[in-house]
Amino acid sequence: MELKWLEDFVSLAETRSFSRSAELRHVTQPAFSRRIQALEAWLGTELIDRSVYPTRLTPAGRVFYEQALAMLSQFHEARALLRGHTATPAATIEFAVPHTLSLTYFPRWLQRVEAQMGPVHTRLRALNVHDAVLSLVEGGCDLVMGYHHPSHPVALDPARYAMLTLGLEPISPFSAPNRAGHPRHKLPGLPEAPVPYLSYTPNAYLGRMTEVIIANAPGRLALDRVYETDMAEGLKAMAMAGHGIAFLPHSAAEEAVAEGRLLRLDRAARGVSEGLYTLTMEIRLYRDLLPGHGDESRQALVQQLWDVVSQELASGSSATPSSKDK
Repeated sequence: MELKWLEDFVSLAETRSFSRSAELRHVTQPAFSRRIQALEAWLGTELIDRSVYPTRLTPAGRVFYEQALAMLSQFHEARALLRGHTATPAATIEFAVPHTLSLTYFPRWLQRVEAQMGPVHTRLRALNVHDAVLSLVEGGCDLVMGYHHPSHPVALDPARYAMLTLGLEPISPFSAPNRAGHPRHKLPGLPEAPVPYLSYTPNAYLGRMTEVIIANAPGRLALDRVYETDMAEGLKAMAMAGHGIAFLPHSAAEEAVAEGRLLRLDRAARGVSEGLYTLTMEIRLYRDLLPGHGDESRQALVQQLWDVVSQELASGSSATPSSKDK
């Protein structure tokens, strides 16, 4: 049995709605239903009376609801107790951050924050965007930093989760230069000579952003997918080695561009429009307004950091990544 099954069941018992609970748990309704069914299969009994609407618990479900609350409470108490006995400082903020931001934007952002509030003990988990958000929903972290774009929004209930927009992050196509200093590969390519394309895996958030760029391009792009990974750093390395074009966040490509090892392909030039294949995402910070059981000093530190960042944004002094590349 998985802990998230208990949390799913408690949510369903309280909302009496599969769709609402799926939204709150940040999963699709079919996935949420499968997890409830998996819990029922593990217990060997039906917990939900599906013959009525709104959803209600079976007699066994009502009994198990009380047990589930007790088990979740014991789990959170055990986690808090064990954290108190580790060598990690009590007041440590736990972040979940997508891989690219953890290597590029996050270190510089934290430096600005610490310049105002002093050193901050942090623990960072580098995850994909979906898993980072899920970590917040399931109580696995204090703050999530991630990308957001209207075409693929992060579906968190604003009544439960607070959000700050920290800055903007463009994503554009890049290629290594040839010996003459011109791009080795160019867009849009030709059907008979497609451009070698270094792609994200389908489940990567930046991959979905890239698909939006390709779908909205003014003309059809002739691309030959020759390589695939879920890491922007991996695509950057392959692009610098000349294997093809890669759509990269500007913060990831900034250093390579400054060194002349990568060239942005939609710079204003003869026959090329500035930003023709560029999409701009927001960088957002999220927190749970109803944090679970935890150390009060850590929650106070989270609130202090949130206030510092809010004040910085209100003053307009926050920095946007890769300003040289825009």
